[in-house]
Amino acid sequence: MSNNTKKQLPSGLATETLAVRAGMDRTHHREHSEAMYLTSSFVFENAAQAAVMFSGEEEGNVYARFTNPSVTLFEERLAALEGAEACIATASGMAAITAMIMANLSAGDHIIASKSLFGSTIQLLGTILPRFGIETSFVSLTDPAEWAAAIRPNTRLLFCETPSNPLTEIGDIAALAAIAMRHEVLLAVDNCFCTPVLQKPMDLGADIVVHSATKYLDGQGRVLGGAVCANKAIVEKIFVFLRTTGPTLSAFNAWVLGKGLETLAIRMRAQSAAALELAQWLEAHPAVERVYYPGLPSHPQYALAQRQQSGGGAIVSFEVKGGKDAAWRVVDSCQLLSITANLGDTRTTLTHPASTTHGRITPEARAAAGIKDNLLRMAVGLESVIDIRNDLSLGLPA
Repeated sequence: MSNNTKKQLPSGLATETLAVRAGMDRTHHREHSEAMYLTSSFVFENAAQAAVMFSGEEEGNVYARFTNPSVTLFEERLAALEGAEACIATASGMAAITAMIMANLSAGDHIIASKSLFGSTIQLLGTILPRFGIETSFVSLTDPAEWAAAIRPNTRLLFCETPSNPLTEIGDIAALAAIAMRHEVLLAVDNCFCTPVLQKPMDLGADIVVHSATKYLDGQGRVLGGAVCANKAIVEKIFVFLRTTGPTLSAFNAWVLGKGLETLAIRMRAQSAAALELAQWLEAHPAVERVYYPGLPSHPQYALAQRQQSGGGAIVSFEVKGGKDAAWRVVDSCQLLSITANLGDTRTTLTHPASTTHGRITPEARAAAGIKDNLLRMAVGLESVIDIRNDLSLGLPA
């Protein structure tokens, strides 16, 4: 498709503006909202054009497994928000992490990763990748010295999520970037919890940013998606992997995610403000043992979060007095909150990580990650804070 309808945006635009304007490419119908391209393939004017587009000599849409205008819009918009040269979209957040690793590492390579990761990421790094000759060392997210000490001659990647899931630990991205640069390895940061509205890992030295777009980028729990943002050379390698193996984003999901980005800034800031208010209330509650939230002065990395993030995010995790039974009682008593392991929704969700998101990893791995049986993770939505608080109170004895 011709790009003669795509306007060059002015430089220096704000996040909110980029979220609604970046990547827009109108068809000849002059539509104001983005078109959706639900097609499996694209036609060519002649055999010669087909040949040069298939070979990559000329840019253009070829086959929707790896080129689609709806997907391209989402990619360009997210790249603009993250301050990246390029972005490539995937079918899910785990597909993004897997594609990023498989495109950049080979058998015999070594990864250093935080102990504080999403359960499926731990499974991928600790169980699946070793079958293909890629080994991972797990270290403390919050201690850069452990990362530096774990470097080997065959280390190729440092990987972390910050804030972490579910304890909201904060990794010092700039410190990890310095280690990566010194040893000429890549640093990848999962920016799912903060999104580019609250945190810009590439501005702090990260080489790669990955997303589960299923979460806040969509924001309403509608579709699955993932993305990798990086320089053009890294994204090109991932594109080759995705073109061949196929875990790419569908056009429909890309269109939904592109629309989700338009409200990302206003949602993230509202949800962060509500999360802080609820975290303060929970910290003072007699039935709560401990609260994990980067916006609280009691958080171990509060000072770092203040420097690195522009908000605390919308995830509040807390430990309930009375063990697993007490934690489950809070979940089961709720009449408003959604009992689901997903997060990033406009609706507040509540889950018990030890038996859901981190239920498939070993008890030892859960203990190493600090996931206790009395821990609950709440992803704060857009409901009234008073209503959320009243719902939690049903299972929290005063």
